[in-house]
Amino acid sequence: MSSTAPIIGLTKIALVAGASGLVGRYLIEALLPAPEYSRVIALSRRPLAVEHGKVANRIINFAALEKSLAGVQADEAFCALGTTLKSAGSEAAFRLVDHDYVLAFGRAAARAGVKRLVVVSAVGADPASRTFYLRVKGEMEDALRSLNLPAVDILQPGLLLGMRDEPRPLELAAQVVMPVANLVLWGNAMRLRGISAQTVGRAMLGAARGGRKAVTKYTYAEILRLAAFDKPAYKPAPAPAPRPSA
Repeated sequence: MSSTAPIIGLTKIALVAGASGLVGRYLIEALLPAPEYSRVIALSRRPLAVEHGKVANRIINFAALEKSLAGVQADEAFCALGTTLKSAGSEAAFRLVDHDYVLAFGRAAARAGVKRLVVVSAVGADPASRTFYLRVKGEMEDALRSLNLPAVDILQPGLLLGMRDEPRPLELAAQVVMPVANLVLWGNAMRLRGISAQTVGRAMLGAARGGRKAVTKYTYAEILRLAAFDKPAYKPAPAPAPRPSA
């Protein structure tokens, strides 16, 4: 992975889905000071609790996502859409969000001209998994490959650590237990470690800055490394030399 900082003066448009979610909020937080982005088109179901001249918050119905983005142009797309079986209420509703909406966003992003899609999936995602959750995530990842984008970065975190707007009892308990469990997860099991949503949000920006092509997947250790790229050391562009007096 290249650690070269983006060219000063390069301005890009970022397209973000799931901007009001746990990871999405931290992604927006990371994108705002990023000098290579002049505009962030943030898609959400409800208004964002952020006001910034760089952000264009578009409230949309995700069932009509592709129609809502007709005519939009962007350089890079970031997808932090996701729910849980309990919140969704059924397997069909879960699949709608974590597979169908993600793929619809990918198609819309491709039509918008993006060269890179960064998406949050889950550790263990596998279309052949016996676990419904992981099977849907794996099918989503495979479907994104079919878009033939120049670059797709897939982050596969373990349990996301952080406080949601609507805390879930089991997740609250996991917030306490997981940091302790992380201490015994080493080797191949390290990828199962819980990780802060803030780190994942920063890592999404880091993936875009990493510059890898084709489809690349990242688990715990790689996500930590990507997060270090969210604030590279930028050098100001040199001031133009003064013109000689006439």
